[in-house]
This record gives sequence, structure tokens and C-alpha cells, in this order.
Amino acid sequence: MIQEILKGYNLEDVSIGVIGSHSALDVLDGARRLGFRTIIICEKGREEPYSRFDRIIDDFIVLDKFSDVFSIQEELQKKNCIFIPNRSFAVYCGYNRIEKDFRIPLFGSRELLKVEERTGRHNYYKILDEADIRYPKVYKTPKDIDGPVICKMPHALQRIERGFFVAKNREEFKDEFEKRVESGSIRKEDFFHASIEEFISGVPFNFNIFYSPLLDSIELLGIDRRFVTNLDGITRMPANQQLKLELEEEMKEIGNYSVTLRESMLRHVYPMGDRFVAASKHLYPPGIIGPFALQTMITKDYEFIVFDISMRMGGGTNSFMGIGSQYSAVYWGEPVSAGKRVCMEIRHSIEQNRLQYIVT
Repeated sequence: MIQEILKGYNLEDVSIGVIGSHSALDVLDGARRLGFRTIIICEKGREEPYSRFDRIIDDFIVLDKFSDVFSIQEELQKKNCIFIPNRSFAVYCGYNRIEKDFRIPLFGSRELLKVEERTGRHNYYKILDEADIRYPKVYKTPKDIDGPVICKMPHALQRIERGFFVAKNREEFKDEFEKRVESGSIRKEDFFHASIEEFISGVPFNFNIFYSPLLDSIELLGIDRRFVTNLDGITRMPANQQLKLELEEEMKEIGNYSVTLRESMLRHVYPMGDRFVAASKHLYPPGIIGPFALQTMITKDYEFIVFDISMRMGGGTNSFMGIGSQYSAVYWGEPVSAGKRVCMEIRHSIEQNRLQYIVT
């Protein structure tokens, strides 16, 4: 169906559309730099800051809620819109509706969006197993816990976030779970969607990678780390004050910053990315298209353990929005942000008459 819709597009007047959240500014800036018209779709009450950046926005659409984007599809088709997915699009519009009801050409594989989750028949553990990439041990039930763990489940209020908590053993897990249900940071009924993983001690590095079907190669767009609230505030205090205050930590991402990796360690990153792409092609053809992120913990023995993934542009790419990263500059001879790289791929595919290979 999408390929039929694409045949009716005027490829000389393509627009790039995105939900107004997460990494939208990067996409809009990249689209403008590549000469595309731009469309931002905002939810009422969340127009800021997009109303301040009219230089990079051609069509400003405000809806009552993000999921109302399904009601304006005809308008988007008339504008020859190619849509760039982000985390907010997936969460607020829903995987099933995106796969079945969203009739706009989507940059990347729409079927892979749901694989970001840790539970259900489709989850990223399958791809990591296929790719022979190490990830934390997963416990099926709290009874199986035999050491420190981190529990990952939806946050009770900010559903786009996750209500993580840490426990040192099986007994503490029960206490911590009940305490957080009582405080309102998680919901008891969401335990069905919980993942209990081995706690890994190490240094976190998020690798933002781009797979180009046109070049059949991966590129390291950049590396970032996260600011997490309110955990970061707690850890800045001396240990004796942390113990006195007995604050309940939450792990909600609030920002990112760009980092570099010891150069000799890059030899581990590229093969990991290659195997991940190959596994995604095998399990979910045509596989990953464009940006994805492997969030890793690197241990004292230099083992790379993936504890989370993004099957689209990760929020951490905002740390080099508009300016590009060190790695993209070396690759392309100029700094290239994730948003610009996505739009470069779209522009090149149009010029090569291969747009059908990068949208689904």
C-alpha cells in the first residue's frame, strides 16, 4: 500500500514530517539544510518551543493530541510527506496503529518500532541473541533473582518514561516494588510489562549508529550519555547525606551530552553494529533502515553489554544537533547531525530513484 501511495508523490516537492517532540528540531533543521519543506505536528499545549523556530518550519499543525495525526493523513499525502518516526510518535500513536493505519511513507522500518520493548513476542532480546551481542541476564520471575537487579517497567505518570528501580536481592526487590507502587511512580498492574535484569556495573555509552541501505554500510553518528532525574541530583550529594534523606530515586531521562570513546575501543563498536543490522534483516526484513542506538555498559574488563536499544533516532542525538559529531565529521569531511544524515539519505535516494528502498 505504501509503495502505491509513494508512486503518486511529486518527488520534486517532498516534505519531511515529524511529531513535535523528542528529536524533532534535529529533523527539521536537517530537512531545511537539504532543501526539503518541513511539517511539524504538535499537541495543543506543547507547541513550545517549535513556535520559536519558524525559520525551519513551513507547515505548523496543532492537534488536540498526537494520535490525531491519523485524521490528517490525506493532507500529509497531498504535501508529499515522508514521516520520520521518533519515540513520542511510537508511544502516543501506538505500534499497531502505526503498522496498520498510518498510510504515510515512513523513513525506516515501521515493523521494527515495536521491537524496542522488552516483553511480548517481539522484543529486542531476539535480535541481540541472533546478533550474538551480550545483554544482561534476564529473570523470568522475582523468585529467580540471585543477585543485584534492575527492574524496568513503564512509569506510572510519564508513560513515555520508564519506572526503573534497583534491588540488591530477591527480598529487597519485593520491598522496593511495593514502596514504589505506594509512592505512585509505578503501577502494580504494569508488572506484566516489567523486565527484571541483572545489574551491570560499568560506564554507560550510547552508540548512535546509521545504516544506509544505499551504501550498505553503517556509520557511527556519535556517542552520548544521559542526565537522569532525580538520580543525578542524589548522586551529587555526599553518601552520608544520601543516607539521611532516604530519597527515592527515579531514572527519567532529562538530557544528554556528547562524549568520545577511547579510540582503540571503536574496534568493538563497528562489528557489533554490523551484526545487529544483519540480525534485524534476518528476523524482520528488510531490517533496520537509518538511525538506531545501542545503549551499552562497558565493564572493567572492557566487555560491551547492551542494556537498551532504539530502533529509530535516539534522543541522545540532540547532543550534536545542528553541529554534527566528531565521528560524522571524520566520515563525511564535515559535521553531520543525525537529522541531517536522515535527510541526506532521503535526498540521495530520490536522486538515485531508490526512495522505495528506505521507506516502509
